[in-house]
Amino acid sequence: MSYPGAPQTTASMSKPTRAALIGAVIAALITLPGLALGTLWDNSETAYGEVAREILLTHDWVIMHFNGLPWFVQPPLYFWIGAVFAKVLGVGTLALRLPAALATIAMGGMTGYAVTRQAGSRAGIFASVILSTSLMQAVVGRLAIMDALLDLAVAFTIFWWFRALQTGRDRYAVYGWIAAAFGFLAKGPVAPVIALLVVVPYAIWERHSQSLQHVAQQQTGVPQTPSWRGWIGGALLFLVVIVPWFAVLTHQAGFATLRIMIGHYTFERYTGVIENQSGPFWYYLPVVILGFFPWVAFLPVAIAWGARFLSNPSDPTIARLLRLAFVWSIVPFVFFSFAKTKLPNYIALELPALALLVGVYFDAIARKQGSRAATVSAACVPVFIGSLAVAAVIFIHSNHFTTSVHAVLWDLSVMGATIFCGAILTVILLLRRETAYVPYALGAAMLLAVDTLAICIVPQAEAFKPVPQLAHFINANLQPDDAIAIQSIPGSNALLFYTRPPVTVLPAPDVTHVQRGVLASDFICSAPRAFVIAPKQRPLYDPTYGRHRKILAQSGRAVLFLYSGPQCVRKARPF
Repeated sequence: MSYPGAPQTTASMSKPTRAALIGAVIAALITLPGLALGTLWDNSETAYGEVAREILLTHDWVIMHFNGLPWFVQPPLYFWIGAVFAKVLGVGTLALRLPAALATIAMGGMTGYAVTRQAGSRAGIFASVILSTSLMQAVVGRLAIMDALLDLAVAFTIFWWFRALQTGRDRYAVYGWIAAAFGFLAKGPVAPVIALLVVVPYAIWERHSQSLQHVAQQQTGVPQTPSWRGWIGGALLFLVVIVPWFAVLTHQAGFATLRIMIGHYTFERYTGVIENQSGPFWYYLPVVILGFFPWVAFLPVAIAWGARFLSNPSDPTIARLLRLAFVWSIVPFVFFSFAKTKLPNYIALELPALALLVGVYFDAIARKQGSRAATVSAACVPVFIGSLAVAAVIFIHSNHFTTSVHAVLWDLSVMGATIFCGAILTVILLLRRETAYVPYALGAAMLLAVDTLAICIVPQAEAFKPVPQLAHFINANLQPDDAIAIQSIPGSNALLFYTRPPVTVLPAPDVTHVQRGVLASDFICSAPRAFVIAPKQRPLYDPTYGRHRKILAQSGRAVLFLYSGPQCVRKARPF
């Protein structure tokens, strides 16, 4: 007896292209609407956007620059793509977010294609819909960061190597190495490392399971290991892709650049804490729960079903796919949990595995016409949304917020109500045993909710971002020899991105000695005119050093000052 959701005929395996198209369309619908609205978020979006912009300012495509200085934090792939889009579309939100959006769309299509080849078109479409409508996938696809490119490259690498182990064909091993190379250029060695950490344990588990079953290769299609030529040839192509840029970089800037980029910002990021981005060992547990929302409600029952299926597999193809999903879900989670530096987006590269597991599970219950456990899981979603709404009302009622916050409450309510209704419809469909429509109902609700967030709610957050608004006034009055700084206000990267380098971050006016940077007094005296964004409420010691200080604009608690006029007159600070 074969697994009921498994592909049985050649015709059922001829639909991966359709599944890929559907997956890509769903990802586009949840990623592209409102992508160009608003300004970039500080800190990462404006930092990475500025590095891409400075490629166009410096005309240097080898050495990345930030604030006019060489920058050796990340490899160049995202910045190259972002610079090309900025050259064509203009430097702005759309151009710099488009690389991540296109990578997310490709991820949705590729997941649908890969899963369909193994488990049939319905499972493939389910997996792509679940992946694209999970919260973290939608968010990462809308940010001007390189993580979407990394996630895409890692997924391509894992799927190609999985295919290589399944068929024994060298070309799939080569394709995987090429994908790993682009992942390396996106964010460093983490791409091939994660892919190998997933594929190697999977291959060992697969070989062990086949040896336990004592099933002949002709009967089961036992995965074949590609020849050493495929792996070595792929590894050589991996080097062909990554070495040229690194060679030119080290030729122009020295080998110290590799120590900074690969040593400090990669290996030391794992063994130590970089930029105060730390967290406890269980840090990624709530990240997965929130990031895989709303589908996390079905994850426990999908895991239980997958474990039962693997204990007595009726279809070897589905069993291999489930083993891959389990390894892919567990190994990166454990790997990043041991890392000293932690960020939520690190774990996004395992979302395809979670979507794969839940998608295949939904296909199974669709064949079996219903599942009580799935109904209970679906009921958890509206309960969660309702509890969150109650908590939000209590929180807002207990605190004093500006009218800007209250202005978005209606949109937030619509967003929450959309997901709530989608979850209720999901429960109804499960109770009526119309399980084939369940992923579409909840996925559509999530799509509408995310688009509501992007189009209606996020633009209103501009009121809470004073720096881009004040940068507009700087640009309107800027002269060639003017200097720009920010003092005691967050948003230095945004000020840099929306004006021009260099931008100086100043200590408080009463600071008289600094190990790094520039004193406020030295900056104010350094140019004919100096623009400074600072808090409206000034400290007791706030000299102008004999210069004229004028308020040009104000946004919230931030004020744009212009220092001009006579040369500085330094006076000793009274004590």
